[in-house]
Amino acid sequence: MPKIKLTITESNCRGGYHRKGDVFIVEDLCPPICHELWNNIYPSVYVLLNGGELDGENGKTHEFSAKCPDNGRVCVKCELIKD
Repeated sequence: MPKIKLTITESNCRGGYHRKGDVFIVEDLCPPICHELWNNIYPSVYVLLNGGELDGENGKTHEFSAKCPDNGRVCVKCELIKD
């Protein structure tokens, strides 16, 4: 089964959940991250976990970056781990 690596690239997390450099591996369950951030990135994570591709600046891609819906306080890079 594919895995997704989530890396926190910037953090000013109001709840104190995330720090810059935190890494989470997603296989099939929600990782221990805040629910607002997870709800924001889950649709794209789901696509990658199920073998899909995302539209990127230069065509199809297996990675993306996103920001927390709380005014972008947390930034995350998400990428498919290929075995």
